[in-house]
Amino acid sequence: MYLLSFNVNGIRVAEKKGFLSWLNEENPDILCIQETKVHDPEVLSDELLVPEGYNAFWNCATEKKGYSGVVVYSKEEPIEVKVDFGKNILSKEGRMILLEYNKYYLINIYFPNGGMSKVRLEYKLEFYKLFTKYIRKLDKKKPVIFCGDINTAHNEIDLSRPRQNENNSGFMLKERKYLDKWIESGFLDTFRILNPNAKEEYSWWDMKTRSRERNVGWRIDYFFISKRLKKNLKQAYIMQEVTGSDHCPVGIELNI
Repeated sequence: MYLLSFNVNGIRVAEKKGFLSWLNEENPDILCIQETKVHDPEVLSDELLVPEGYNAFWNCATEKKGYSGVVVYSKEEPIEVKVDFGKNILSKEGRMILLEYNKYYLINIYFPNGGMSKVRLEYKLEFYKLFTKYIRKLDKKKPVIFCGDINTAHNEIDLSRPRQNENNSGFMLKERKYLDKWIESGFLDTFRILNPNAKEEYSWWDMKTRSRERNVGWRIDYFFISKRLKKNLKQAYIMQEVTGSDHCPVGIELNI
């Protein structure tokens, strides 16, 4: 299985930049997209946004136009699709979608950005807390694969300027500790498992400062898998050559 994750920073804009051509060329079994900025779920009828050969499963930020949103393109039809995770913030802002397959769960997730205000930072931390509880419970039923824009770089190796960003959202210790908790709970950061010492491998760059040209970036897009899937993991990589967004895609290959 070939799985990709990509924060496209607006799927309609990405389509104009060659997104569908790229998708057809890569031909993944599953593609998870974050920050679609699609408000209307009726977009399902828009042929431009439902590529041939794929089923499309959306969760849109109906609270606000042009904001957030996720979609999963999957060749295989899942057993169940879930976007309601109870009366809590996991169900808000179109940030999370779960697909259940025979042998695993797949979660596509777009974590909040905590850099806008103290209120949004607390929102982000609460989101991490609830998500951590959720995946621990889910993992007891069958293996979990979750991917997306985590909006936090885990360790110093995962961003260009760690010391300068210790007090900035995205690299605060209280954010990073949740990634530690995922690993302590038995989830694996697929890229680091296979590339433990890889440096300057980033998935996001600030557009305002044109930092991509200098590769001053952050690794904030991830694939995590349940530890018992480690034997199935064959490859994990970051596709820095792919443009069209302030992020680039990340991917894994699994034998399942």
